[in-house]
Amino acid sequence: MSMQRRRKSPLLRLLPYLARYRPEVAVGSAMVVLMVASGMVSPRVLMYVVDDLQREVNPRRLVFYAALILGVTLVQGVFRFWMRRILIGVSRKAEYDLRNDFLARVQKMSLTALQARSTGDVMSRATNDLAAVRAVLGPGVMYSMNTVTTFLVGSVILFGLNWRLTLLAYVPMVLASLSVKHFGGLIHDRFEEIQGQFSALSTKVQENLSGIRVVKAFAREESEIAAFDALNRDYIRQNVSLIKLWGVFHPLMTVLLGFSSVALLWFGGRQVVHGRLTLGEFVAFMGYLTLLTWPTIAIGWVMNIMQRGSASMGRMLEVMDAEPDIGDVPDAAAPVLAEGRKAGEIEFRGLSFTYPGASSAALRDIDLRIPAGTTLAVVGHTGSGKSTLASLLPRLLDPPPGTLFIDGRDVRLWPLAELRRAIGCVPQETFLFSDTVAENIAFGVRGASEEGIRRAAEVSQVLGDIEGFPDKMQTYVGERGITLSGGQKQRIAISRAVLRRPDILIFDDSLSSVDTYTEERILKELGEVMRGRTTILVSHRVSTVRGADQIVVLKDGAIIERGTHEELLGLGGAYAELHRRQLLEEELAAS
Repeated sequence: MSMQRRRKSPLLRLLPYLARYRPEVAVGSAMVVLMVASGMVSPRVLMYVVDDLQREVNPRRLVFYAALILGVTLVQGVFRFWMRRILIGVSRKAEYDLRNDFLARVQKMSLTALQARSTGDVMSRATNDLAAVRAVLGPGVMYSMNTVTTFLVGSVILFGLNWRLTLLAYVPMVLASLSVKHFGGLIHDRFEEIQGQFSALSTKVQENLSGIRVVKAFAREESEIAAFDALNRDYIRQNVSLIKLWGVFHPLMTVLLGFSSVALLWFGGRQVVHGRLTLGEFVAFMGYLTLLTWPTIAIGWVMNIMQRGSASMGRMLEVMDAEPDIGDVPDAAAPVLAEGRKAGEIEFRGLSFTYPGASSAALRDIDLRIPAGTTLAVVGHTGSGKSTLASLLPRLLDPPPGTLFIDGRDVRLWPLAELRRAIGCVPQETFLFSDTVAENIAFGVRGASEEGIRRAAEVSQVLGDIEGFPDKMQTYVGERGITLSGGQKQRIAISRAVLRRPDILIFDDSLSSVDTYTEERILKELGEVMRGRTTILVSHRVSTVRGADQIVVLKDGAIIERGTHEELLGLGGAYAELHRRQLLEEELAAS
């Protein structure tokens, strides 16, 4: 870890979150001062009690002093209650803001950046690390204020009572401060390692839950348990290492404070014997010193919270400070179409695209124009660049400048939200949320009507299946739609895109999990939806694309054939070979 990072603490980034609640922080700070001030009264009362008892034992005075100490304690308790309620409440509000900002930042990250991180790692930062940061905002801030205020007020009072004894008492405290500085860096580094290991642990659990079918199908339960056990042991080992460090630090602080008490008893007692200090003043001095003992010990506890929080905030900032690869340019604006002109014209101008770190281009010299309201089909073998082409349109991947235009405007100059609202996309990998069927279909459409949802389900030929579910549209589909078949998930995803009624529809191999009979029915229903809309059909099936206005065949990222279904069959090239092979497969399947 660099010294520069040590000097500039990530915790400074929390100040704007506290600044949003200045009035509450101010009132909470006032409660801290009043609590400390009221607590400083008790040793002074003890001084008068001891000195009075030496002169005369008066029962009435004893009752008065006892009542006074009880009253001071009650007042201190009230201030302590409001201190905790206000400052801990502020920490919860700041935690709420920080969690929202973290998720908002994650959602702005590009697919490439997100795919570079495991889901478990991001989840660990959003939960475990955030909990450590909240501890800084709550107990960390509160006890820091308490410690500093108690130390300052107590020091003034102690110097007023006897400056020689005060200097003697502070020698071990200087040593304690040096110990705090030394152990603080060690605790920070070890806790950062622990959080990294927790991310690996979370990733392993997430992968096993998401891939439980594969684990069971390959009988890898014992192997996965063993792998998790190894990660878990490393996590425990690193935690034990931190505990050992903490176990040395805490007793060391106690020993240093113990030396201070012994020295004060010796030298303070001698001053009392020689009449330089009254017994009451000595008792008060020890009482104030006892009040300073907790803040001194709390320094170590607060330091632990701060170092943990600093490590965790640093990990969160790695995500929050990552600049989005894809975003709006300053002059972003959607094009204004001339009256009577249809929206949805797409044009590729010499587009080539290479994934970061890849040695060869995924797409090469794509020149293609798709008139508004027409249908383009894209076919090709696996890895030919079909899905890459589809991902460039909504800027899930960013095309090079000046290579992709929608309605005559470079997609990079469109506002990202406007661009994606104009496009309805059914991705190759279908994802459903842990919610009802109706909510999954209506995702992205505010205030969708029940009639509209049903019509979208009819178009995708999934309504009949839904009517057979226990709770019909209100049936929960489970995490990632695990309770549904692949075909049902694809059809619900199609319904989701259809319901939006966008200018451009993209179907990225979205009928691969349905049979040819259902596919034909879906395409028939989609015909009405696609009419007047620009549609891109990505598929490996000729049966899906034969009705398209234009078909392009991709190979190794380049267009090798283009035309209508009949024109391409007439060429006798790659498309015709694909068509012949699929007809043969259908005949073999039917025989």
